[in-house]
Amino acid sequence: MQSVPLVLLVTIVGVVGVGTLFWGSAGILRGISGALRRVPGSYRPVVEKGGVAIVIAAHNEELVIEKTLDSAMSQVPRGQVYVASDGSSDATAELATRRGANVLELNPNRGKAGAIVAAIEHFDLVERYDVVMLLDADTVLDADYLDSGLPLFDDPEIVAVAGRASTIFHPPPATLLGRILVTYRQRVYIAVQYLLKYGQASRRINVVSIVPGFASMYRTRVIHAIDIDAPGLSIEDYNMTFEIHAKSLGRIAFNPRAAVARTQDPDTLRDYSKQVRRWSLGFWQTLFRHGWHPRLFFLVTWLSVVELLIACLMLVIAPPVALLSGLSGLFVGWGLDSTGDLREFATLLPGWILALGILVPDLALSIMTAILTRNGRFLLYALAFPFLRILDAILCLVALRRALAGSSSGVWQSPQRRAAVHQNDSI
Repeated sequence: MQSVPLVLLVTIVGVVGVGTLFWGSAGILRGISGALRRVPGSYRPVVEKGGVAIVIAAHNEELVIEKTLDSAMSQVPRGQVYVASDGSSDATAELATRRGANVLELNPNRGKAGAIVAAIEHFDLVERYDVVMLLDADTVLDADYLDSGLPLFDDPEIVAVAGRASTIFHPPPATLLGRILVTYRQRVYIAVQYLLKYGQASRRINVVSIVPGFASMYRTRVIHAIDIDAPGLSIEDYNMTFEIHAKSLGRIAFNPRAAVARTQDPDTLRDYSKQVRRWSLGFWQTLFRHGWHPRLFFLVTWLSVVELLIACLMLVIAPPVALLSGLSGLFVGWGLDSTGDLREFATLLPGWILALGILVPDLALSIMTAILTRNGRFLLYALAFPFLRILDAILCLVALRRALAGSSSGVWQSPQRRAAVHQNDSI
């Protein structure tokens, strides 16, 4: 049994990752140092709300577009809101026009990236504004999104502000599985943004890997330098972020207390799987498109890829190995191990240790999220989350195989939506 501590340690480190521990520590130190503080109410940022254009690319979003528009128009005048209805066959364009937004109807479907580029060019936004916010059609901005986010542009080196994602719980999903899925996604948001992104956005490091396209801001002076609609990619936000790093355009800012927005995440296993696979595919495609550059960002990113693959493989392999080890122990107990091989296997790889190596850190993450959000739903569904992590790992590896096999058109289909209601959500 001397192998037990080693197996447990290797499993935990492999699943959690050294990078998570490092960046999480960096984020804690950054928070303690007070690098990012709340801006006093009387403060006037360099970029003011009149210099912000909000661009919404939408495809068949009639169930949610009105609430998103109301949210956007609570931040800036309606004349500063621009909607690209990308091949919509429902009332998306009509509802946006009725709300007073500037609407561009595109046919056929160009994909989100193509719709964004078309709106920016058609409405000449680069020449007319200082900042462009990219906003998904199912996203609702917190009331202080711009008040908290625009001051980050006071630093002239900042060219993009990554919004902080939070999931919308209202209306609640109709099924238990749906509630588990959106709660798990919120836990992913908390983990990635607090344990990775906050530390990665430190001033002297600047290795944030994604400025999420759901609700983030870019200086217009760098827009033309970014290949937004790069061919062969399924999503645009990873590529836009990599472009900033590869071309040394500037720094990316992120503060978990600033620029918060809430998005409606999938509540069916089919839509959830499609979205995770699409996100993973977009990451792998972007990684292969950019390859290697002599930048700290690319060194950190490729090291994180090694850790990601190790974690995915361990999550996929550990359950069957643990099951086999457990069965081996039973066979030994039943006297079916005539050669002694089963006993040796069960001793070398104890199934319960492999299970603990996955379950313990996962439960710790659920506890951390419950404490941060003061919400018990993360503990209520905690035992289901490891299975979703395994699903994520499988989808990530499937997407890697697809990325190696070919490119994507970028044409999109929106997931099934829940009709938006006007109700505030806690994180």
